[in-house]
Amino acid sequence: MEQSLLEIERLASGGSGVGRLNGKVCFVPFSAPGDRLKVRVSQEHRSWCKAEIEEICEASLLRVKPECPVFGSCGGCDWQHIKYDAQTEAKQQILVDALQRVAHCETPKIKQIIKSEKKYGYRSRAQFKLYPSSTGLHVGFYRRGSHFVIDLTEGCPVVTPAINSAMSRLRNLLKDIPDINRVPQVTIEDGLDGVVAIIHYIGASCNSLQGLLLKNRDMLGFAGLFIQSGRKESLLPVFGNGHLTYLVPDSCNEADNISLGYEIGGFSQINRQQNVALIKMVSEYAAPEAGHRLLDLFCGNGNLSLHLAGLIHELLGIEGFSPSIASAVDNARQHSVNNSTFRCYDVVEYVRQLINRKDRFDTVLLDPPRTGNMELARDLGLLEASRIIYVSCDPATMARDIAIILGSADYRLIEATPLDMFPHTSHLETVSLLKKI
Repeated sequence: MEQSLLEIERLASGGSGVGRLNGKVCFVPFSAPGDRLKVRVSQEHRSWCKAEIEEICEASLLRVKPECPVFGSCGGCDWQHIKYDAQTEAKQQILVDALQRVAHCETPKIKQIIKSEKKYGYRSRAQFKLYPSSTGLHVGFYRRGSHFVIDLTEGCPVVTPAINSAMSRLRNLLKDIPDINRVPQVTIEDGLDGVVAIIHYIGASCNSLQGLLLKNRDMLGFAGLFIQSGRKESLLPVFGNGHLTYLVPDSCNEADNISLGYEIGGFSQINRQQNVALIKMVSEYAAPEAGHRLLDLFCGNGNLSLHLAGLIHELLGIEGFSPSIASAVDNARQHSVNNSTFRCYDVVEYVRQLINRKDRFDTVLLDPPRTGNMELARDLGLLEASRIIYVSCDPATMARDIAIILGSADYRLIEATPLDMFPHTSHLETVSLLKKI
């Protein structure tokens, strides 16, 4: 196809820059607002197209030099080439657009985005892909749109230094094992007590691998190391344990923090500092009082709700992943929280049981997976809570679910607060407050 001239107007939720080409919306990866480009169309649809940059005729003033030498090839980051303030402005507008277009809120009240203090070195969990080639072992992330592993010889700038150091030591050990082609990936998480890793292994020599790792325990310096040969339940301990901890605010004493724990493989927010900001925002929207009952759906290890237990009458958390519930129960015990109950159950099914029992809560808090939950959204209003706090990492699915809640029950969207949990990507965390009319 022939080249075309295009000017980039804005950034889209998928990470691409957006312009108009022959009357169609055109998405261009790794572009920046203000760029004047020569592009070549790679995909064409009825109302939109996708194009690749052939030449930057005039570079946007928003462009900066990326920190990562493989940015643009690696599929991990979208926006390292764009000034951070421009990234956050784009995310703010993406949220506005989603609430207006999908949730049909004409003038949504949206607070200024809470920026990340750390622009690099913020990510406390990484899943590295491995591929042995004729030139050596490649350890990194997939090339965008493929399963080709980009080798991060100097580590990844967005993960914590502890993770990069741990992966470097592990790489030196793994590169010489005979069946390294049976190790497709390694997961490493960074907590207060050190790093914990899972080696994903699909070979037949698990005992040999375990012996090699155990022999080199001191050199690796991990707090815990596991081999996984199937589902999460198949974790085989090599040494140490899989328990990780991090700090969150103590709502009963603003000067103090408390530690929460979880087991590797369970969900936790990967940007620890922004997680603190997220918790504070949830606390503000919850407006806890002594007589209140709080229902926390998709509660995980109690990350968003346990710190509120001392300010309310009762906390009930529901989660479908049993190890996370075990962590929530243990966190409550560690901090002598006696007014909390955590249950492992399908969230939609349990909410329907609560509705049938006419069980009432002052506040419902939910933090569903990225895909949201339309089924739950249809039922949520029947709980008749005074407040609904919706936490999401995807503005589009959140806006869709909010539209369902507003359309099926007497609620209105009071306010939304975006948080930049994932600098240099197009992903966005949002806390939305709905109140019963």
